Amino acid sequence: MENERLSGAGRTLVPNRFRVYLHPDDLAEFGDMSGALAAELADGALSFARAHRYTLVDRPRVELVANRHLDRAEVRVDTRFADRPAAAAPAQDDEPGGDQAVEPDAIEPPASTADVRPRSDTAIFSVARPEAPAARLRIIRADGTQREIEAHGGRMTIGRARDNDLVLDDGKVSRHHARVMPRHGTLVFTDLGSTNGSWVNGARVAEVALGEGDQIEIGETVLVVESVAGADD
Repeated sequence: MENERLSGAGRTLVPNRFRVYLHPDDLAEFGDMSGALAAELADGALSFARAHRYTLVDRPRVELVANRHLDRAEVRVDTRFADRPAAAAPAQDDEPGGDQAVEPDAIEPPASTADVRPRSDTAIFSVARPEAPAARLRIIRADGTQREIEAHGGRMTIGRARDNDLVLDDGKVSRHHARVMPRHGTLVFTDLGSTNGSWVNGARVAEVALGEGDQIEIGETVLVVESVAGADD
């Protein structure tokens, strides 16, 4: 983002489209989580732009692309400016600058500031509180004992290991089993590749947005979402 920033007229314009290239095997390891990872990276780009008071003409978007020409664990990122949703791009074996058939404007930044002049309705993002819902969770242990905890809108990790935010003394819970975090004004539960899996309302899930009354089953422990409220509630 910062390498391609353009300054002028009292503001700094930064790219809002990011294409992240990975070796196909690396990308495959993310499996169904690749979409969630791309969304998290886009959220991080937005937060970074806001914190530095950069101008964006649209919400950042991130695409993960397999590239067989890269080595394992190698990552390449191409950026560009866009003022409208980009057309779908090839998802396999794209090579920036190679012999592949890739749209010229898909990975190249504009040649001049005239091409990316902010629209008149575009304002510099100000630092603001994230849209982070708070929640109250009721923990029901296998022996029937219960307790309540408050989740105040930040990332909360769940598991058996002592470095988690919520430590569950349950032998069927993985050391780092799951996390709960805000995203786009909702509270999202994500299983972190646990051994025994996670269930919400009786269905096994990898990731799901939570609402009041949802029951999360982790090992022999049940987490009941008692309430979910917006940050301003």
